[in-house]
Amino acid sequence: MPTPHINAADGAFAPAVLMPGDPRRAERIANLLMPDAEKVSDVRGIGAFTGEYNGKPLSVMASGMGQPSLSIYATELFTHYGVKRIIRVGTCGGMATSAKVGDVVVAMSAHTDSSMFNLVPGVNLAPTASWNLLSAAIAAADDSMNLHVGPVASRDRFYGNDPDGVKTLADLGTLGVEMETAALYMLAAQHNAEALTVLTVSDHLFDTSGDMTAEEREHKFEGALKLAVAAAHC
Repeated sequence: MPTPHINAADGAFAPAVLMPGDPRRAERIANLLMPDAEKVSDVRGIGAFTGEYNGKPLSVMASGMGQPSLSIYATELFTHYGVKRIIRVGTCGGMATSAKVGDVVVAMSAHTDSSMFNLVPGVNLAPTASWNLLSAAIAAADDSMNLHVGPVASRDRFYGNDPDGVKTLADLGTLGVEMETAALYMLAAQHNAEALTVLTVSDHLFDTSGDMTAEEREHKFEGALKLAVAAAHC
């Protein structure tokens, strides 16, 4: 039955959901992969679409920006609609010098400054991707793709983060920064589900000369999408 944030009928979602942040990107992905996809929910402008891709059911739904927003939708999908895996398809700001604008990052784990998931007193939990999704995405990469696999940082603040902390994260091997993955991985662990994040580097924190425009961020996700679909149907 409908939830406070999703008005889809029972059975409206496929077991696997691709989840970009931007509602317009979600619709574009659905139209690209499944031209006959049905819109199954549209609460607060967050459209959700379900169809078939290569003969298998698939859904696409936006998360909005930030861990609180993603947590609402991911929780309702896992607990009310029988979704088994969510693959985030998004963008990140590059932190490692090797992660150039346009490259693809597969997030193996996610550091976070959020206090949303202090579930075990005295323990800093380490949210990680599901191995079978991670390995399927990596296997789908081709030689033309500049692929990076490793940790990202999921931060609650877009502006005003401490520059020294940003540099330390980069020095520790963090590939990029975004705002959703840690929550997704933690929720998947809580609900015995699977999750993965595949990102396109849209800008760089230490070299802004080649940053993508807003329009380019909406369109230049083909490489990340290829890996995300492979994970969805592995």
